[in-house]
Amino acid sequence: MFKIAKANAAVPLLPGSMNDNNQQHEMLAQFSVSESWTGDLSSGVLRLGKWSAMLHGLSAEECGLLNLVRCYDSGDRSHVLELFEQAATHCSSFCFSTTIIMPNGLRQPLFCMGESNGLEEKYSGSMAGVFVFPRFKLEGARQTASRQ
Repeated sequence: MFKIAKANAAVPLLPGSMNDNNQQHEMLAQFSVSESWTGDLSSGVLRLGKWSAMLHGLSAEECGLLNLVRCYDSGDRSHVLELFEQAATHCSSFCFSTTIIMPNGLRQPLFCMGESNGLEEKYSGSMAGVFVFPRFKLEGARQTASRQ
């Protein structure tokens, strides 16, 4: 799945959708590991959380887009790059799903949701989003993301 839409800040959120309902957070944590990420479009640097960096096979929490997608299923890489390219040129909301292929052969599903903004001036703007790593095994996998 690879989707992008023009951002529309005028579209209201559903009533109550931003309420802090701890039960929802607990359910999300039961079924997945999730972490936020940010991107600086002026430098091209993405900043990931500890889990996201580890599951992407990165030694540092800051990286470029090409380093990020290197571990993605080869059939998805070009779609993800195209989606980020579009989001970097127009304020957008986007999402995608893919599989991370780890060096040891394990396969970790990944969902990503994000948005870009502040693109009014050339070579400026930012992105922010969340990675969600489901806690289930794919066929042939021996391990998946887990909480500590």
